[in-house]
Amino acid sequence: MNQLYIVIATIVFGFALRSCQTIFLRKTGALVMLISAGLSAYFLTDNLWAGIAALFIWFFLPWVELLTKIRKMRIPLENKLNARGPTNIEIFPSAEQHLITLEKAGYEHIHACGWDLGGMEKTYQLFWNAETKCVAAICLCEQSNVTYAYLTLTSRDLAKGVWRTTNFPFSPILKSIPSVNWNKISCTRECAINLINSHHLYLSKQGFIDDDLCTPDPDHIGEEIEHELQNQINYNIDKGIISRTDDGHARYTIRGLFFLWKQFICDMIRLC
Repeated sequence: MNQLYIVIATIVFGFALRSCQTIFLRKTGALVMLISAGLSAYFLTDNLWAGIAALFIWFFLPWVELLTKIRKMRIPLENKLNARGPTNIEIFPSAEQHLITLEKAGYEHIHACGWDLGGMEKTYQLFWNAETKCVAAICLCEQSNVTYAYLTLTSRDLAKGVWRTTNFPFSPILKSIPSVNWNKISCTRECAINLINSHHLYLSKQGFIDDDLCTPDPDHIGEEIEHELQNQINYNIDKGIISRTDDGHARYTIRGLFFLWKQFICDMIRLC
């Protein structure tokens, strides 16, 4: 009974830490929950190695989805953005606030477009600011009845380099092409003003001045997104992350599954 009480107390303590607002305490709570799993296995088997194995088994759970759902997933090799009608942005957390803030910051709405990427519906609400030469996209994602939104700010230099700031909450599922440079900030900083300020600071740290940046063409932003995704797919095929199938799609290779597993582990550690 003492062993049972120890496990219960550890779980309760872990849940208590997980409910704290401080990031350090929440991460400590996740560690305590792992320890409770190890203690449970150790007390049941009286074997230290079983307890250690129980600690690490959580990190291998993503392979259940990788070998079932992800392995069967198909990615279209050719993607075309389709015009989208009015979207109910109220079902996407923070999206409405992003929209209001961008308009107050002088960003003009261009249009809405989107596509289906391997079962995920992604809609872009595109904006641009002629003064700062920046394109903003509120990305609305819906997959398996789960919705989330994030904001991306993009600037392009005269050498065709892409400089991007985003609060996308997850690790990317494909390798980024070398010409795209990322400034990723915490998903907890959801205010659009924080992202705009962070993007301008990011460009300043790279040594860019106004004359170094290209002025976006609102009529061709959708084409630039399509072209960039196509380059990314080709790049990942060359790197062996995905491979072509006979039906005009691509799927993850074994190497790609290990890449995704690493991304899942990074998300588990970062978001816990």
